Amino acid sequence: MRIHTILGTTIALTATFTGVAVPFAEAIQLANGTVAFVRSPHLIAASTTFNEAYAWGATYYFTVELPENIGEPLGMVKIQQREGFETIRFNLEESFVFEGKHRHKGDKLAIVEVTEDKETKTISLTFDPPISPGKIVTIGLRPVRNPIDGIYLFGVAAFPAGEKPYGLYLGVGRLHFYDDFDRHFPFIDLWR
Repeated sequence: MRIHTILGTTIALTATFTGVAVPFAEAIQLANGTVAFVRSPHLIAASTTFNEAYAWGATYYFTVELPENIGEPLGMVKIQQREGFETIRFNLEESFVFEGKHRHKGDKLAIVEVTEDKETKTISLTFDPPISPGKIVTIGLRPVRNPIDGIYLFGVAAFPAGEKPYGLYLGVGRLHFYDDFDRHFPFIDLWR
């Protein structure tokens, strides 16, 4: 056992017996330097401002909760389009992140880099400084335009800050886009 683990446990136990509240969530660090969360962050919502097919000016929101006990700050999020009839193109330079939820925006947070892997349809957002535990954060992505109608699934993964982060898959964000014609005349689908 490492000396800092023993020391940390001793301090936490001493603080508990003396009545001092100390959050205990030490990060996991493997021998090869890989850093991981102690507990998983949570994907709590995915939404869009416009759900009409082909609409311009939409924003897609992905909201992630960072519990106090995750052990490490959030360094990066990857969002991958996993399903949908067409590949959605994004205006990467318009990406943003803020504290809070879609309808309850807090302070803007800094993104140091936004990259896209077109082959895997993955957008990576790196935060500097890393986002500390105990917050709810929302990532905003702006598409060039909404895609053709249908259901689109986005896999979301979170990575702790560090040189060799080990990411956790948080789940799927689902966005449903509708053709205006289908909304006004849903019975027409019966004859298609």
